[in-house]
Amino acid sequence: MNKNSFEKLLWSIALPGFGQLLNKKYTKGIILIVLEVVVNVQSNFNIAIISSFHGDISASLEEVNLRWLMFYPCLYFFAMWDAVKDADDQGKNSSFLFLPFVFAAYFVTVGLIYSSEVKLFGHLIGPIFLPILFVIPGVIVGLVIRKLIKVFVKKNTIL
Repeated sequence: MNKNSFEKLLWSIALPGFGQLLNKKYTKGIILIVLEVVVNVQSNFNIAIISSFHGDISASLEEVNLRWLMFYPCLYFFAMWDAVKDADDQGKNSSFLFLPFVFAAYFVTVGLIYSSEVKLFGHLIGPIFLPILFVIPGVIVGLVIRKLIKVFVKKNTIL
């Protein structure tokens, strides 16, 4: 990943749509920012984040609206992928670039679904920290599948 793509990725992590604005994709960026605000407000995401950081996981679970929050992973990881894809001028890294982002979104969504049940060392992790933990295996699975596909495609084009 080049420096330009990495910068856009970090801004998209800060707020979905910022990477698009930096890529001069203003309409797309504004739409993503508006969608982020709508999903954030409707899901009570910030209130759940505050409760979780204060260690009150049960309050976090009571406050959060999972029906709305389940839109967030796809929105968030799509915005990151899109910003990186658009920032990659030469298209060097574009083949199957989406896979780590797609699998991260999927795994985070699964983490949200089980956030009221999964315990770590006897403690409930909740709707903020469990999905964050699920990013790691999601990205790893996506990178492994991407690598396998690239090796398979390269192998078949040589024959």
